[in-house]
Amino acid sequence: MAYPTGPEHPLQCILPPHMLQNIAEHGTAEQRRWAVATLATSEQFRGQRTASAQFPSLAFRAVAVGKQRTIFNADNQTNLPGRTVRSEGDDPTGDAAVDEAYDYSGATYDLYKEVYERNSIDNQGLPLRSTVHYGQGYDNAFWNGQQMVYGDGDEDLPADDRLFNRFTLSIDIVGHELTHGVTQYEAKLVYYEQSGAMNESMSDVFGSLVKQRQLNQTAADADWIIGQGLFTSKVNGVGIRSMKAPGTAYDDPVLGKDPQPAHMNDYKNIDYDNGGVHINSGIPNHAFYVVARELGGFAWEKAGRIWYVALRDKLQAKSNFQDSANLTFLVAGQLYGAGSIEQQAVRTGWSEVGITVSSGNGSTETPDLEGCRELLIRVLGGSR
Repeated sequence: MAYPTGPEHPLQCILPPHMLQNIAEHGTAEQRRWAVATLATSEQFRGQRTASAQFPSLAFRAVAVGKQRTIFNADNQTNLPGRTVRSEGDDPTGDAAVDEAYDYSGATYDLYKEVYERNSIDNQGLPLRSTVHYGQGYDNAFWNGQQMVYGDGDEDLPADDRLFNRFTLSIDIVGHELTHGVTQYEAKLVYYEQSGAMNESMSDVFGSLVKQRQLNQTAADADWIIGQGLFTSKVNGVGIRSMKAPGTAYDDPVLGKDPQPAHMNDYKNIDYDNGGVHINSGIPNHAFYVVARELGGFAWEKAGRIWYVALRDKLQAKSNFQDSANLTFLVAGQLYGAGSIEQQAVRTGWSEVGITVSSGNGSTETPDLEGCRELLIRVLGGSR
């Protein structure tokens, strides 16, 4: 697989570029104008995102003991971080975007700390900074390598033109973007083709787990929708992606149809979206959903732990889908035992998306020890 010579860590926004491009082509005059402005604004941050990811030690640092959240208000400008409006321990402000950013970044911190014993995004107590009310009509949210940034969606457009609500509304969007920070400090998955799709998928996985834990939902109860509530009633869709049924999240005249595949047979070789990182991520997303479904109960406990340990300890910058299958299978065996229900669930998950666990990267199918013993007995002429 060839990798580009350009930046390996472009800006990672929650809305895929193909959705914004569809709006720019098929929307009303006002929708087209806002979509083009959002694409242009995002492009301005790509260089900054690259530098922050390649040199994380340059990111904002402070000695933090426990959870440390600061919310800033950009006042619809584009200068970051903006003015401080809520700090750790402060009472709610009454500004929905401020309070959602505060609460949902806290829920993300809690998942990583209380379930996976991780000390914030970098595992060293990195304070969580978020800027809300970014720009005018900015239809996106992103992690820029140092902090979270959220647009207000289409609140300034006429009612009939509004497609997106504010981007702090969905807790899984917050968890998704902050997980890009975790990946930045751990596997550093290159944001291109399959490794980039794994980067996106990891963010969807843990974004969904943040939401499920907040709602105390089992794998069976969860909707597995990313960005539920983000669309206004003008959009024919339930969210921007579905992990349970990739390709079914939306089908709208302006936004287009959800292009995500759920199986390798439908893998899309494309030259936009960094080789389809927001599109082909549907394949590992669905694999994780199947694993969680097979194991039942709370998905963050076992399925999530397997994925987290793989992200932290096993995956590397250019790991592809096959590597990810092999390594999650390996981790499941290390955590729960070779041949365990958990390991078999991982095999089933990847099998349902067309990937067979192999011996690559040290990950092997569970050896048939009894069969080996029988063979030795026959060869040596011994007895049981």
